[in-house]
Amino acid sequence: MSTRAGFSRSSVRGRGESESAWISVSDLMAGLMMVFLCIAVAMMRSVMIEREKIRTIAMSYKENQLAIYESLQSEFAPDLARWGATIDRDTLTVAFNNSDAMFDTGEAALSVSYQVVFEEFFPRYMNVLAPFKASVEAVRIEGHTSTGWGQNMTRNAMYFNNLRLSQDRARSVLQYVYTLDEVTTHHAWMMQNVAAVGYSSSRPIYNADGSENIEQSKRVAFRVITNSETKIHSILEESF
Repeated sequence: MSTRAGFSRSSVRGRGESESAWISVSDLMAGLMMVFLCIAVAMMRSVMIEREKIRTIAMSYKENQLAIYESLQSEFAPDLARWGATIDRDTLTVAFNNSDAMFDTGEAALSVSYQVVFEEFFPRYMNVLAPFKASVEAVRIEGHTSTGWGQNMTRNAMYFNNLRLSQDRARSVLQYVYTLDEVTTHHAWMMQNVAAVGYSSSRPIYNADGSENIEQSKRVAFRVITNSETKIHSILEESF
């Protein structure tokens, strides 16, 4: 009888200790789940904050982009046809498409007629950009050629000859507008933010039927690059 009683008490005590151990494990698992839940919530909140920052910058970029475009359009719309120029809203590019009037074939010296055009255009261009300088990463003066020039050469030779020509033309335009008296006050900013770039024939303009528009492909363009991309990269780097 005592043996059975002892066995019973031992069994009860064993079950109690087992249940106690099981409760402890359950409490531990519940605690860990709460910790993981808190971490997940914190991470989701952080992602939402970073996403909101990027969304805010994107909205600001669109508004700033539109403001620059509208300022360019307001200032230059009456003159575009006379200059043979266009303004692209998406890239903030003012393109001068009458390259044959700007340069002799295969040459980079700016013609007298387009010296007059750029004397009229560039000081006003800098004045338009002045209120937006804090958001402007760079201004690129881009030289472009058509794919047709130098077709008696090999493909590689044609590309590099066009590259040299487009670079020389972009640099020629930059050197000329830099010397204008009206932009002297902008020299320091220009030296840090304005560059001349040649693209050879790598970015031709096409007609609706898919054929190359030779005249528009041969162009010099002034393109505004805003700093929104730099800000987004900065946010992403801070996140990691």
